[in-house]
Amino acid sequence: MKIHIVTAFPKFFAGPLNESMMKRANERQIAQFHVHDLRDFTTDKHRSVDDYPYGGGPGMIMKPEPFFACIEHLRAQPDLAHARVILLSPPGEKFSQQKANALAQEPALIFLCGHYKGIDERVHQHLATEEISIGDYVVTGGELPALVVIDAVVRLLPGVLGDLDSATGDSFQTGLLDYPHYTRPEEFRGWRVPDILLSGHHAKIAEWRREQAEARTQQRRRDLLNNSTK
Repeated sequence: MKIHIVTAFPKFFAGPLNESMMKRANERQIAQFHVHDLRDFTTDKHRSVDDYPYGGGPGMIMKPEPFFACIEHLRAQPDLAHARVILLSPPGEKFSQQKANALAQEPALIFLCGHYKGIDERVHQHLATEEISIGDYVVTGGELPALVVIDAVVRLLPGVLGDLDSATGDSFQTGLLDYPHYTRPEEFRGWRVPDILLSGHHAKIAEWRREQAEARTQQRRRDLLNNSTK
């Protein structure tokens, strides 16, 4: 998968994309990350990516020209001609595990990161093919949301995680929260690992885990139960 990120703050991505699973995905050539500096697509001597809003009001609005110039440059590459252009935006579709699964099937993705007060509406209407929100709150820019979406998608690609079950058994994949996990030591400060997990009886362990997942979901996220995979 080829992932292109368009941002006015390219250094933001240097650390996260070079650690943990993202680093592994890149080293194994499972996912390739390309970060594009929006300022490289400006035409004025100050490399401006924002300006005052028409009609007045607080804050600065990101200009449409650099975004369009960057995407038109990327679209000229055959493997990106039909790639999804995803704008991270509060009005967008709320991100979910199901959306991550769908995006993980794509050969290439392009992410647009806004900043400041917002982005010129013409980018929303005529450039982005879809918009994604990571929740009902606002952060400084689209960089953090882009990283959230990219991480959720890339870890689903075959070969990124050491064990495919590490992804297929995650919370939300089956519509349930994950069951409790334990590791050594067997007893810690008087709290013991449940006996069933030490029994070696795999069928009973699987049953216990399913019951625990359902109980945890019932207690914390009852809204998920109607959609759980039986």
